[in-house]
Amino acid sequence: MKKYKSHTLKEYLDVLASRNPTPGGGSAAALTASTGVALIAMVARYSLGKGASKAVEKRIEKILEKSEAFRKRLLECVDLDAQAYLKVVAARKGTAREKKAASRQAQKVPLEVSKLCCKAVDLTPFLVEKGNKYLVSDVEVAVELLLAAYKSAMINVKINQG
Repeated sequence: MKKYKSHTLKEYLDVLASRNPTPGGGSAAALTASTGVALIAMVARYSLGKGASKAVEKRIEKILEKSEAFRKRLLECVDLDAQAYLKVVAARKGTAREKKAASRQAQKVPLEVSKLCCKAVDLTPFLVEKGNKYLVSDVEVAVELLLAAYKSAMINVKINQG
């Protein structure tokens, strides 16, 4: 099966809109978070080499490095969440113990997504203060996407409590 992260946007949205158990809200939350972090990376890239002090440049480089790591992991979570949910679906025919174990396992990915959202939001204040002033709105959009993804991921954590 082709990984969701390898789908085109159209393919992903078509399968998301279909009557299939996956991808679902958790996968969409991870993709939304990855999109928000991609905006942070873009702003960091546009903010480098603008004559700022070495300390500012170094901090922005660190923000870029972290945002790229978060973005890649969140993109992996698009598929990991779908895989975890398929195990929940399969466990519905099993014992109560199997159902509970699958639900607990399914909490892990959205919990990770929510934590990565928080870490990513923490990268933004410095970009607002010292980054490219023409891209502050992109930082704001990134924060809104990350907040939506955080809330969405936490809905999935809650629903998977069993």
